[in-house]
Amino acid sequence: MDKQATQRLTMAQALIAFLKNQYVERDGHEQPFFAGCFGIFGHGNVSGIGQALQQMPEFRYYQSRNEQAMVHTATAYAKTANRLQAFACTSSIGPGATNMLTGAATATINRLPVLLLPGDIFARRNVAPVLQQLESEHSQDISVNDSFKPVSRYWDRIVRPEQLLTALPEAMRVLTSPAETGAVTLALPQDVQTEAYDYPTAFFQQRIWHIARNRPDRAALERAASLIRGSRRPLIVAGGGVIYSGASETLRRLMEQTGIPAGETMAGKGSLNYDFTLNLGAIGVTGTLAANQLAHDADLIIGIGTRYSDFTTASKTAFQHPDVRFVNINVTEFDAAKHQGVSLVGDAQATLEELLALLDGYHSEEGYSAKAAELHNEWEAEVERIYSIRNTPLPSQGELIGAVNEQSAADAIMVCAAGSLPGDLHKLWRARHPKNYHLEYGYSCMGYEIAGGLGVKMAAPEHDVYVMVGDGSYLMMNSEIVTSIQEGYKLIIVLLDNDGFKSIGGLSRSLGQQGFGTRYVYRQNGILPGDDTQGEVQTLPVDLAANARSLGAHVIECKTYDDFVNALKTVQTTDRTSVIYIQNDRYVGVDNYESWWDVPVAEVSKLESVTAARSEWSTMRAKERNFL
Repeated sequence: MDKQATQRLTMAQALIAFLKNQYVERDGHEQPFFAGCFGIFGHGNVSGIGQALQQMPEFRYYQSRNEQAMVHTATAYAKTANRLQAFACTSSIGPGATNMLTGAATATINRLPVLLLPGDIFARRNVAPVLQQLESEHSQDISVNDSFKPVSRYWDRIVRPEQLLTALPEAMRVLTSPAETGAVTLALPQDVQTEAYDYPTAFFQQRIWHIARNRPDRAALERAASLIRGSRRPLIVAGGGVIYSGASETLRRLMEQTGIPAGETMAGKGSLNYDFTLNLGAIGVTGTLAANQLAHDADLIIGIGTRYSDFTTASKTAFQHPDVRFVNINVTEFDAAKHQGVSLVGDAQATLEELLALLDGYHSEEGYSAKAAELHNEWEAEVERIYSIRNTPLPSQGELIGAVNEQSAADAIMVCAAGSLPGDLHKLWRARHPKNYHLEYGYSCMGYEIAGGLGVKMAAPEHDVYVMVGDGSYLMMNSEIVTSIQEGYKLIIVLLDNDGFKSIGGLSRSLGQQGFGTRYVYRQNGILPGDDTQGEVQTLPVDLAANARSLGAHVIECKTYDDFVNALKTVQTTDRTSVIYIQNDRYVGVDNYESWWDVPVAEVSKLESVTAARSEWSTMRAKERNFL
């Protein structure tokens, strides 16, 4: 018998050699799974993963400025690529590793694949404690990397080089699974990264991971079809699974065939073009009047690729029909089983195709689709009204969103994540293709925006990418402006400055707390003033435009709405990442449109405003439902 061919490599070299030969296939289209590796080097990975990446330049390395940011960039890339491609991210041990924790949580909560390769302490232990090592008096088998366990879908520590032979296939299984994907963490002790082993050459041959379009149980499909046929006013909730599956056209055909309208979640917005009359737009706390009105009385909710967050369900108050039932289409059994619905565990595209045949001849009750179209048109008129506001002396956020929407190309991509912008964008943005609206709202992570925009641009370089970000998020993480310039990926960053946290300021006022701690202002009499402060407040002398300019961006400062529109036209021809800076009104917002979000109010307080807010909260809290 011939001896198995081997190749002597360090553990780090073997890891990179394996990753560069991993491919995925769906619907006959085959492509490499990894687009490369982001990394920041330190003593925990420079001589291991760093040396391997230097030795194998065909697995492209990208230098980042912040470990959390590089994970956000990788996450946004994977989302834009419909989870069919991903990045690896490597860091040194200690703070470099734990900086990635927030990014790991963001990826896992959003069900998006990213491979994390943090350096770890010495496996041989004799030099411990090493620089940046967390010591425990109870165990020597622990490091800060153990904190990745709850935010990873797969976690392992590679303490012997040969453990790669079993760990890497398991990591790939999870990364390429539509149902199980998220952050995968392989903790890599710095000494083991540099140790050599005779790996089987077959381990490095090209592997193709086939992405199946699983179909639900036939009996469950028939139960679901029976429920739909028996409904009079059903409503679809289109989630991110529609887009990841590429099911937009099939969903539209189902709606046209049955007359069933749809509302869209944050992740699902763009599933349907904004001008399709059965598309009622955003649903839930950040929803439109059209979607929320039909949701209130719907007798059946058909959730497609949604996990029913509290925003989508308006904290369990959106669906008020006494006998409302649920049909849930999802690749994960966990999400498909929510609200005691009929569970259709399968790919959205494949499941909708089967439902189309089972629902042949069915149509919602007479006049229902016409009512949906009427509400759609009324909502479009409301969007137009908000787009046309010319607030003074500072423009409103809604009209600035309208300007970006109208001035951007039809194939552009808009990126956002946190603050008041996501709520207003969910309502007001007119999505023109499935990737036109890119929101990270599973974790609503401040600081995602610019790093995420870079990931989107890397995945879709032929599209203009608009990053909309408030001053609060910008100050938390703007470092990847530098990376975008270094790598030649032009972003158009719209930076809205309202002197603080606009979203939480508004929430604080609604809770009777008067905007306490949400403004960027100097103290008055030793106290940080809130929004109810009488007289002038002194804002901080922070020059965000100068900051962006110092990072290498082309910057345009605007004073008026007309300046802003002209800037949007100008940046279409600039040669690098460009920032449009404008101050906007902190207090002019967009209506809630018959929705409510459960944020508990203090039961007792010295403030009358808090007591009043508690009374209102108690009234709304009584409307929350358990779906049994």
